This record gives sequence, structure tokens and C-alpha cells, in this order.
Amino acid sequence: MTARPISESVSSLMPRAKTELAELVAFRSVADPAQFPRSECEAAAGWVADALRAEDFQDVAVLDTPDGTQSVYGYLPGPAGAPTVLLYAHYDVQPPLDESAWLSPPFELTERDGRWFGRGAADCKGGFIMHLLALRALKANGGVPVSVKVIAEGSEEQGTGGLEQYAEAHPELLAADTIVIGDTGNFRVGLPTVTATLRGMTMLRVTLDTLEGNLHSGQFGGAAPDALAAMIQLLASLRSEDGTTTVDGLTTDAEWEGLQYPEEEFRKDAKVLDGVELIGAGTVADRIWARPAVTVIGIDCPPVVGATPSLQARARAQVSLRVPPGQDAAEATKLLTAHLESHAPWGARVSVEQVGQGQPFRADITSPAYTSMAEAMRQAYPGEEMQASGMGGSIPLCNTLAALYPQAEILLIGLSEPEAQIHAVNESVSPQELERLSVAEALFLRTYAESKKG
Repeated sequence: MTARPISESVSSLMPRAKTELAELVAFRSVADPAQFPRSECEAAAGWVADALRAEDFQDVAVLDTPDGTQSVYGYLPGPAGAPTVLLYAHYDVQPPLDESAWLSPPFELTERDGRWFGRGAADCKGGFIMHLLALRALKANGGVPVSVKVIAEGSEEQGTGGLEQYAEAHPELLAADTIVIGDTGNFRVGLPTVTATLRGMTMLRVTLDTLEGNLHSGQFGGAAPDALAAMIQLLASLRSEDGTTTVDGLTTDAEWEGLQYPEEEFRKDAKVLDGVELIGAGTVADRIWARPAVTVIGIDCPPVVGATPSLQARARAQVSLRVPPGQDAAEATKLLTAHLESHAPWGARVSVEQVGQGQPFRADITSPAYTSMAEAMRQAYPGEEMQASGMGGSIPLCNTLAALYPQAEILLIGLSEPEAQIHAVNESVSPQELERLSVAEALFLRTYAESKKG
């Protein structure tokens, strides 16, 4: 079997892919109506549904999920007796953060320095385009040899669990022999990588109340308890002096066995400033793939501009905890909640609200589907062998699918390599990676179908 016809087909389709990705990126599909209108997500869902219909998918449906968002489903029947492969991506995106910090508008796909910039270009609107490219290349070279289900989630970035709940209520919908999650990425550009593990997560909002109302800091400061100062002290208790996560009762000494992440390479990828130290202990791979990590992702407090000399009566923060494989996210939630409740200083009144949770995931990379993927990646990336790495991010749906379909093999690939800067300003995708991974996915579907014959 030669990869050349497939690669040539994908190459010829890349201009169309760029146009389509630009159309999809243009939707401000942040699944939080407090930040962007719900209509933006609905329009993006409609675009995805139309794209599936144009590829002859059947039973295309925009699914209203229990968290108030929409996921898009479609089914493309294959030859009689062929296995079924579920292809996953999500069309919702992270908010753009500070739009003024982008070098080009975040919702306008812009080519610069050989990359395509825009929010969601890599995470994960590009993943949906990758699936389309792979299927189109197969159609141009003898047809799609498997039955294909596609599911495009509408609230993955929010972690509100809509699709997981929908799948549990309709278990037949996403049943498949193999599942390809197109939402991770290569270890670096040009090195084909499957993701072996995902950290889970829990998201909590903590509120501290100390006073009936704000007070003049000159008149009362020094004796009256300031809620913002209490919050700062509470949040500081979540890390040791070297930056290691220190949630009471949470294990933080696991080690990563496998592909390592050299510190200098990590510093470059993370754009750590000269002279600034990395945090935590152990290898970089230990810290980002095998151990828990707490992050304060938001604090409600007065902005510097317009600040008054006042003691704050209330403070609120949102805390994210990444949970590695081998630990239970629900138990980690209990431990983090207990830590926040017990470490608030000065008897400050504490309330904790859970706003998201997902379990960690470990893939079986020795399964037959991974053998097919290794061969496909070998052809799509000449001279390179498939590698397996961890990923610090979370995809809660993986555990739901693994529980619903225990016989299904789950593979994780995608476009979110370090240069993509997902979740940050100036997110981008490498068109070369989009092209090569689309070739790899097409070859995988063909190789996998052949492995199932007889």
C-alpha cells in the first residue's frame, strides 16, 4: 500500500481546508453566554452540521445537551461488515483573553510566518477540518473503507459535561469499534505522537466573606479582616515554596516513565523568561503528565485603574486542579474543597462551588488500532516513528466513552503541538501538521479496515 495518492489528495484539498477553517474560526463560539452570545455557538454548530451533510453523512443532528449547549452528530455508512470508527472534535473555543495582545484578530484566520493564526485554529476547529480532509482523501481514492460516526462537541472547553450526560442517556449513539479523539497534539512539530494519558480536572469557585461591606483602609485597616488579603493567603497555601502543589492529602510524587521533555526545550516551548525558574520538583514530564497541578485561573478583585483605598468585604477566585492518571477526580475535589475550607485565615466565611470535573484517562497503546496508527504515521511522516507522550490537559468525554464502550479502542491525536499556544493569545495551527495528520488519519482508517478483514 502506498501513501502517495492519499497525500496528493490531501495536498490538493489544503486551499479548501484553509477557507473552511477561516469560516469556522470566524464564529465566536465560546460556550459561556456571559461572555459571548449563545447564537455564536449555535451558528458554529449549524456550520458543522452543513459540512457533514455535504459529505453525504446520514442522520445528521444538532443535539441539545443537558448543559444547554449543542453537539453535532453524523453517520457515514461504510461497506457491509466494515468496522465503525467514531471521530471526535469540538467546535467550542476558549475566550480570546486580551484581544489587544493578539497580533491579528482572534476570530479572523490569518497566515503569518508559515502558520494560520486564530482562536480554535488548533484547539479544536482544526481537528474537525482534519477529519474532513481525511475522509475526502479516502473518497478520492477508492472510498471510505469503514463506517464513520462524527461527533463535534459544543462545550468541551467549559467542562460542563453536556455531551457526557447525553451519551450516557443515549448509549447506542456513539458506539464504535475504535474512537479517534482529534483533540491532542504532537510532542513537537514533525514528530508524530499519540497521547497515552490525560490528566483529569476539577474546577472550584471559592468565596470568602469577612465584612458586611467595604471599609476605608485608613480608618479600619490593620485590624479589620480584608477578604482579598485572606484570599491571597488562602491561595498561597496551595503551593509550597518551590511551586509544588500542596493540597492536603493529595499525592504529588508520581513519576513519568517514557518520552521525556528536556527542560531547555520546555522553557522554550513555554516561553519562560530568562532568569525565571520552573516550578515544582522532579522531571518536567513528572510535573506536567504524572502529578497534580493547581492553577488559580481567575480572581474577582478591584482593577488597579479606579481602585479606592478600601478593605474588601468579599473576594472570589476560581481554582483549577489537574488530576493525573491513578488518582480519582472526585476524591481530588473533596480534598481540594476540604483544603480551601480549612486554610482560610482569620475565621473568614468560606463557600466552595464545584463548576466542572473530569476524570483522568490512560489509553492502551498496545492495542491493535495503535499498530495501525503507527504504520499510518510512519508513512505520513517519512523517517519518523510514532511516539507516545502524556498530555496535561483534560478531555472528560474519554472516560465516559471508555465506560460505555469497554471493547472500543481509543486513540488520541491532534494539532495542539507546543507552538500552537492553545488557550493563549495568538493561537495558531501549522498547516503542514494539519496536512500530515490528515494523511495519517486517512491511512489509519484504511489500514485499520484491512486489519479487520477475515
